[in-house]
Amino acid sequence: MAPSRVIILGVAVATAIGAGYVAKNMATPSQVVVDTAPREPAVRLTEVLVLDGDVAMGAPIGDQISWQSWPSAGVADGFITRDAEPAALEELKGAIARVAMYAGEPVRRSKLIGEGQSFMSSILPAGKRAVATQIAADTSAGGFILPNDYVDVIMTRRAPGAGGGEGYVTETILRNIRVLAIDQAIQEDEEGRKVRVGDTATLELTPQQAEIITVAQQMADRLALSLRAVVDTQEVVEEEADYLVSGSGRRGTVRLIRSGEVTEVGARR
Repeated sequence: MAPSRVIILGVAVATAIGAGYVAKNMATPSQVVVDTAPREPAVRLTEVLVLDGDVAMGAPIGDQISWQSWPSAGVADGFITRDAEPAALEELKGAIARVAMYAGEPVRRSKLIGEGQSFMSSILPAGKRAVATQIAADTSAGGFILPNDYVDVIMTRRAPGAGGGEGYVTETILRNIRVLAIDQAIQEDEEGRKVRVGDTATLELTPQQAEIITVAQQMADRLALSLRAVVDTQEVVEEEADYLVSGSGRRGTVRLIRSGEVTEVGARR
């Protein structure tokens, strides 16, 4: 046999052997090692009670809550966790929102009122009183005063005129007073833009202010509410109509209201 043919035959045999080896390796799957040992998540998670939908102030929570996984590092004090309170999901369905709450917000007990508790007394700060006063649509900033707005209370009453006739005296008796409710509305509408025209406003007052407005209701021909700008709500009030109740703490005196005038007389024993 010629040497050239021997060389060609050798190359063909070597090629066939190499192809067979490659085909064998391709047909045989490589061994895969599976690690079945449990692994810790990259971020540690904690189940937190979260709102599924918006809840208006004064509305029940109902079924708008569920457990959601939160990064443990982001769980703040006051959050309700499943580890600490596993029954909270059922317990809080009858709770009332003390303030407006929104979807995705973690639930805090400080923002809730327990089932059966009074809503109005729950939203009053310590030392404050809720006092209702009669107003009219034309004396309430055109009906644009809403709960949580701040107002001044203006008293208008008749007074003797210089010529013997009657005139009117107008005075701001209370300043920077928070409105708790207008009639039975204790919250704004969803957009905060609707007009609420009511004839009764419930105001947040100190005990002294409660006495002032009680006397003013007897004296006044009309009480009006003057809406304040939001930027003015931090103003410190130094003057009020304290003269209306200045004698109420002294023994032996009685305050009399006649024709819109306040006088003090000695009490009989």
